[in-house]
Amino acid sequence: MARKSKVQALIEARCPQCRTGKMFLGGTYGFKRQRTNEICPYCGLEFEIEPGYFYAAMYISYAMSVVEVVLIGFLTYFITNSESPWVYSGILFLAIILLAPFNYRYSRLILLFYLTPKIKYNPKYQEDERL
Repeated sequence: MARKSKVQALIEARCPQCRTGKMFLGGTYGFKRQRTNEICPYCGLEFEIEPGYFYAAMYISYAMSVVEVVLIGFLTYFITNSESPWVYSGILFLAIILLAPFNYRYSRLILLFYLTPKIKYNPKYQEDERL
């Protein structure tokens, strides 16, 4: 089994410890609601380290939303050259709604991959051929 990089595992929404097990049920976008697995189906890591742990992901999601809104606001200005607040309000509202599932998923992943010192990558799972 090829060893996955940290960034590749993050993009594929894999477990930060084994980089193999899926962290979510369902896709980012689709008719089936996405849900975070409680434990990794491959290595058994418990994702929610303590009750309410993912509340911290709200701050990451908020930061992601701010960056997205600023970038989309500038792009809207450069593309439309509009001064109407309705154009910006409509486009930004739509962007926030469309990016919410993405922010939900990747704010949790960023929290576990980069901001949780308790979880470390263990290469022994990559050498195992169970999957």
